[in-house]
Amino acid sequence: MLALYGHPFSSYTWKALIALHACEVPFELRVVDEDRPEHCAVVQGAGPVGKFPVLADGGNLIFEATSIVEYVARRFGGEAMLMPEEADAATAMRMLDRVFDNYVMAPMQAIVGEHLRNPSAPDATRIAEAQALLSRTYAWLEGWLEFYPVLDHITLIECAAAPSLFYADWVHPIGDRFPRLAAWRAHLLKLGAVARCVEAARPWRESFPPGAPDRD
Repeated sequence: MLALYGHPFSSYTWKALIALHACEVPFELRVVDEDRPEHCAVVQGAGPVGKFPVLADGGNLIFEATSIVEYVARRFGGEAMLMPEEADAATAMRMLDRVFDNYVMAPMQAIVGEHLRNPSAPDATRIAEAQALLSRTYAWLEGWLEFYPVLDHITLIECAAAPSLFYADWVHPIGDRFPRLAAWRAHLLKLGAVARCVEAARPWRESFPPGAPDRD
């Protein structure tokens, strides 16, 4: 059986979990925390900086969430293919994957990081810079969604978009400024593979550094 090393509250763990749930692949989630040093040891040895998620498939250790999604697509995709076979379509999908990781997930994590670094007085300038990047990306995505079909199945794009938008909206609300993006986020959270992640993460909401909103 596959084993995924990560944490239920981790956005990048979600990205891998969504792919595994969508493809209905049997796996064991091995939570990485201070109470499980043996799991931490696997993660520390898998990649150069010891970050999760890490997927263990026999003797193979795959790190980086996007690589895990593509591995799952290639090995276990079946009818729930996460990646298109056509090269140009796959390139376009990877491009959007980078948008969500670099321009939604990264600034969201920068804001969280400021609250972790100095809980009593996070750097307002750094937070404002991250929020400005999120606003710019929200605006770009609002335009992109005019042409992107709202899908009821999961691709690499949904794997990347769901966790990044879920948490980004907590630190910098999408609100009414970007109605297509807000509606798409709500749609993503209703997809079965995503909803399972939302529910599994509920016990840790109170630990979200800026404070989790009473919604979702």
